[in-house]
Amino acid sequence: MSSSLLDDPTARARLDPSDMLASVAALPDQCREAWAAAREIETFGGEIDKVVVLGMGGSAIAGDIWRMLLQRESKIPVFNVRQYDLPPFVDERTLVIASSYSGNTEETLSAFEQALATSAKKIAITSGGKLLTIARANGVPAFTYEFDGEPRAAIGWGLMPLLALSMGQGWMPEVHRDVGEAIQVMEMLRDEISPDIPTDRNDAKMLATRLFEKLPIVYAGLPLTEVAHRWKSQLSECAKVWSFHDELPELHHNAVVGFALPKQIATSTLVVLLGSDDLIHRRVRMRYDFTRKQLAKAGVETADVQSRGASVLAQIMSLILFGDYVGTYLALLYEVDPTPTDVIEELRSWLATQS
Repeated sequence: MSSSLLDDPTARARLDPSDMLASVAALPDQCREAWAAAREIETFGGEIDKVVVLGMGGSAIAGDIWRMLLQRESKIPVFNVRQYDLPPFVDERTLVIASSYSGNTEETLSAFEQALATSAKKIAITSGGKLLTIARANGVPAFTYEFDGEPRAAIGWGLMPLLALSMGQGWMPEVHRDVGEAIQVMEMLRDEISPDIPTDRNDAKMLATRLFEKLPIVYAGLPLTEVAHRWKSQLSECAKVWSFHDELPELHHNAVVGFALPKQIATSTLVVLLGSDDLIHRRVRMRYDFTRKQLAKAGVETADVQSRGASVLAQIMSLILFGDYVGTYLALLYEVDPTPTDVIEELRSWLATQS
């Protein structure tokens, strides 16, 4: 492996023929466009006391991030469902949001069709497919968008409608300010870690270089735990590597005991700790220090990535952008195309043949 290929435009073009790096770089612009479109999203009045978000993979992570944000400002609980079945507690005071980039995600469609038989309020977020057809046939409002890229790269189109809905419902009345700051922070960060910035001055490239031939594990405390989840998913989908995530302080009640063994795994692992100077509980920040010391004793390398910005949204989105770059750079170091997910497509084709 030579990190110099990250600085070679010809090598990047060869290894990234679908230009995933451009999709990553476009996240701030995508969020701006999606926010402008989402301001017109339908709202449902004040008769909602819980929300269920149906989604899988890249379409689901926006719901996870939204839950982290909403629970800091509103009493409305959000339940993220990554299953075929709708929870039994769904009733007339529930808002069911079905989110599917393709509109053909079978788990989401199954749960959404069950929701149609309930008195719950409903909305779909999609680019088309069966979900849009079913929603329109049943008079369910749908927020639609067009995006030319992989589902995981469309997180802005998944998240901005949820934030706009929150503002319209009065759950997050000032979120428009946070959206503006988040976009600005991501634009500034992009200038520091874009492909044209050489490795020795590019923190995302340097971290990808450290992660090469290592098992990546990502740790974070609330409200960054779902950002760690996003990192794990991006590392696996883009770089095609094993990757895991865990959260503080929960890992101190189990995982911390197993840092040292097997020794071959411990010394081949790099733990990335996602941090914030003001969001994470003081006692949890103390636990970060303890975690680093225990990992060092076990021979496990660590790396720290700090969030940027003032608002929770800006800090979350800055870390998401950073992680998306790291996952894509790591793919190039392994000399694999970061865009396709052939095994997932193989599974979908196989499932289509099953009764």
